[in-house]
This record gives sequence, C-alpha cells and structure tokens, in this order.
Amino acid sequence: MRIISGTKKGYMIKAPRNLPIRPTTDRSKESLFNILVNNFDLEDCSVLDLFSGSGNISLEFASRGAASITSVDKHPGCVTFLQQEAKKLEFDNISALRADVMQFLVNTEEKFDIIFCDAPYTTWVKYEEMVRLILDRALLKPEGWCIVEHHSVVKLDHVPEIFDRRAYGQNIMSFFKLPELIS
Repeated sequence: MRIISGTKKGYMIKAPRNLPIRPTTDRSKESLFNILVNNFDLEDCSVLDLFSGSGNISLEFASRGAASITSVDKHPGCVTFLQQEAKKLEFDNISALRADVMQFLVNTEEKFDIIFCDAPYTTWVKYEEMVRLILDRALLKPEGWCIVEHHSVVKLDHVPEIFDRRAYGQNIMSFFKLPELIS
C-alpha cells in the first residue's frame, strides 16, 4: 500500500501482518480519487472513513489536504496503527476512533462531505442497513456522497439513492447521495 498523491506521495504504508485488514487496492483507490477530485475540492471536505483498517484511505485523504478526517474502526490495533502513522506523517487532520461503526452512526451528530465505507467482505452483511442509517439520519452534507466498497456478490443497485457504481474486478464501489440530489 502506498499514498498515491499529495504531500506524502509515494509513502509506503506498512501495516503489521496481524491486523485484520483487506486494504483497498491501489488501482481502486486511484480510480476513486480521480472521481473525487473531479467532484470535490478535497481541501474543504470533511471525511468519514468507516472500517478504516490500516488507514489507507484516511492517509490518502490527509495527503491530499482534506480539512478533517474521522476514521472509525473497532479493532484497537488498527486504530493504534493509524494514530501512529498520522503522527509520523504530521497529519493533525485525522481523528482515529475505536468504535463499532453502526453505533457510531447512530450516535454521531456530525455531517460529512464524503463518507467512505469499506466493511470486511466475508463477515459483514449490514451494507444496506448502514447506507439507510447514513441517508435517513442525513449524515451527509448537501451535495455529499457516501461511497461503499463491497464484493460483487453484494447487491445495492436497488437502493433508490444510488447514482453510480464502478467495478474493479470483484470489488464494487457504489455511490449514494441524498434523494433530492439525484437526477
């Protein structure tokens, strides 16, 4: 894993082998960020990275100058690793929190420009429930996007707020926004 662009371009992210992670591939990440930089001024964005794992996505947002990044993962090792990497890279715009993602979504009052969700493929099945919670609680700011990375066996095309879907092999990124913004 590496940071693709920004102030820390080329930095290798070397997560410990004992972390339960499945990082977004560089190819998928590069495609995702190409889409995002064409639709958002990342320096003005507040980002929520759910199931942040190694912090691969959070670190990329930070390198590209995102205003604030909240990273949520329930694994203490993942949170500690991301905190250490953020400190090492002097990214004071990352807040790494240890929490259950669904509980965090129920309890937060904050709104975000971009919410990125990359749940464990093999053990997590609440994708639609998570998207509903984000949209129904209006956790997105106006014009905000929720992006869910999931395996191709998970189908989210029936969710009315979907507006785009990109396939990268078996990885799918589904894009959602508030209903009044879908055209």
